[in-house]
Parts: sequence; structure tokens; C-alpha cells
Amino acid sequence: MVKGKWAYRSYLNEADQPVFGQGTMTFEELSEHLFVGTLDMGGGYVMNLHGLELSAPPGEPTAIRMVGLGVPDSPTAGWRYDYQCWPAYDWPNGVDQVPSLVGTTIRVVPHNGEPAGVVASFIAVSLG
Repeated sequence: MVKGKWAYRSYLNEADQPVFGQGTMTFEELSEHLFVGTLDMGGGYVMNLHGLELSAPPGEPTAIRMVGLGVPDSPTAGWRYDYQCWPAYDWPNGVDQVPSLVGTTIRVVPHNGEPAGVVASFIAVSLG
């Protein structure tokens, strides 16, 4: 379901919705429900992603959970973010609709003087 490249952008849950993070997510499937990948934010800021597509009742969207871990000896060393998202609704009469994922992320471990627990909403749009 998530295999391939996705344009990623997250926003702080504030009135003016400042951008929290952005980059390209790239995923490869390990099995029917497991996948790995990266979130590359440019400038050496990369996190390794490990994910699971959860089973859902018929007619319900599949939830996707991911853990993002910073790369040792890089600007993201020691980072951890958790993600949960769902495929955006596929409109039956939608024109040129592109697959997307919508969800939230939480900073699990404090870093760079920023506290754990910060939550941001995100969208990832398939790049094909």
C-alpha cells in the first residue's frame, strides 16, 4: 500500500499551522503488512522508518503505524518520532485523485532543546 515515494509535510497544531517538517518518504515492502523506508528532509537530516499496516474491518481504512529513528552519527542521531496515519478517502467520482496519507506524528524523545510530546498533523502525497 505505501510502497514508493511520497512528498511529506507536517504542521504544528496551531492556528497559523507552521510547517513542522518536510521531505520525501521512500518505502519498500518487506511483506504484506510490514515495510521499511526513510524520511529524507535534506541537508543530511534522514530518519529510518519501520512500519506496519494494521488489519481493519471490511469497509474501514487500514491504519498505518510507523516509528522514525534518527541515523547514528548524523544530525538526527537520537531522534524518535512515532506516526499513525490512514489512506485519505478515495472519492468515487474524484478527478485525477492522487493517493495520500493523513495522520499525526509525535516527538517521542527530546532533541535540540525541544521537548518530547510535541504533536503535528501530516499529509504524504504519492509521487508515483
